[in-house]
Amino acid sequence: MPEQAQITSVEAIAAFRANLIVFLSQARAALEEVGAELAHTRLWVEDDRDKFWMTELRRRERRLEEAKNELFSASMSKFQEATPMHHLAVRRAQQAVQEAEAKLGVLKKWNRELDNRSAPLMKQIEQLHGFLFTDMTRAIATLDQTLKTLDAYAATPGPAARPQPPAASGKSTPPEAKP
Repeated sequence: MPEQAQITSVEAIAAFRANLIVFLSQARAALEEVGAELAHTRLWVEDDRDKFWMTELRRRERRLEEAKNELFSASMSKFQEATPMHHLAVRRAQQAVQEAEAKLGVLKKWNRELDNRSAPLMKQIEQLHGFLFTDMTRAIATLDQTLKTLDAYAATPGPAARPQPPAASGKSTPPEAKP
C-alpha cells in the first residue's frame, strides 16, 4: 500500500465545481422565467382579457340596443316598415352579445382553473428551487473544501522528501559539547 495518495484529477473536481456553478446560474434564470411567465399569464387572464371582454360586452349590448331601436322605429313608422335586414341586424347583435357573455364565462372559469392547475406545478418548482439553491450551494462549499484539502495534501512532502529519523542501532550519539 503506497504511503501517498495518487491524486490525479483535482482539475476534474475543479471543472465539475465550475460547471455546477454555471448550471445553477442557468437554472436560476430558467426558474425565474417560469415564475415570470406564470405571473404574466395570470395578469393577462385576470386583468387584460377581463377588461377587454367587459368592454366588448358593453359595446355589443349598445349595438344590440341600437338595432332593436332601429327595428322598433321602422315598425312604428308610417313611412318605413321593418325589413328582414332590421331583423337580421337584431339577430346578429344578439349573437354577438351571447358570444361576449360566453367568452366572459370561459374567462371566469379559467381564472379559477389557472390557480388550481398551476399551484401544484409552482410548488414543485419552489421545491426544485430550494434544492438547487440550498443543497447545491452546500455542495459547492463542500467541493471548495475538498479542493483546499487536496491542495494542502498535495503540498505536503512525500515520504522520500521527509528527513529520516536516526536509526536505533544501540549506539548513542554523543551529546553536543557545550562551550
